[in-house]
Amino acid sequence: MFGPTPRWPTLDRISVELTRECSKGCSFCYNGSSPSGATAWTATELVHFASDCAKNGIEAISLGGGEPLQYPDLFEVLRGLDGVLFRSLTTNGLLLDRAIDELAEARPDKVHISIHFPDREREVSRVIRQVGELAARGIASGVNLLVRKSGLDAATGSTADLVAAGIGLERIVFLPMRGADTPTPSELAVVAGQARFQSMTCLLGCAASQRFASIGWDRRVAWCSYTTSRVPMPSLDYRGLIAGLTGLELLTC
Repeated sequence: MFGPTPRWPTLDRISVELTRECSKGCSFCYNGSSPSGATAWTATELVHFASDCAKNGIEAISLGGGEPLQYPDLFEVLRGLDGVLFRSLTTNGLLLDRAIDELAEARPDKVHISIHFPDREREVSRVIRQVGELAARGIASGVNLLVRKSGLDAATGSTADLVAAGIGLERIVFLPMRGADTPTPSELAVVAGQARFQSMTCLLGCAASQRFASIGWDRRVAWCSYTTSRVPMPSLDYRGLIAGLTGLELLTC
């Protein structure tokens, strides 16, 4: 099944998977990341690519994975793009304690830490602590909360814990599990306390965004981080990004 695609992209945001390596190797990972995952990106290539995108209207880049803190040149990339465009980072936080000082020196504009298992009190407590430590170093920080249909009560409890710790809904992104065990939009709203909340743009229906594109660890481009309809960029610059997206369908997840 294919979703509708724009005739021509008017992008201002991109997401880049720095690597497919991740020590967690979660079975539900959308790109199959594992401890043995690889990357095709060098820091020089990525800085050049993102800088050229910035010259052509891209305002923000989100760096993910895999686990970006396992990408050996992460801090070089962050420093190389400082002042070029808005740089956000999503991490599972397992390596954050040992890397937090160097991360602060690289001055990312925002860092979100993922809670993959809201039913695990130790994980929730760790993320709350780490979000506070990032904020204390002047780094805007928040949480990506993975919500399963089978775990609505745990996600609701974790949300309450986050809010009680001073992490408001404006700093939480509620991510529905994809593929299976997926909550409905109404169930996600209950988890968020029936208030306005942040989630994926496709929450109410699968469709390509005019504003967003995803680039994988293998330098293939797509309209969405979850879709399998991806193609290589013919060149590692903005022109190559647009060429890859032109005519590209969106295969729903």
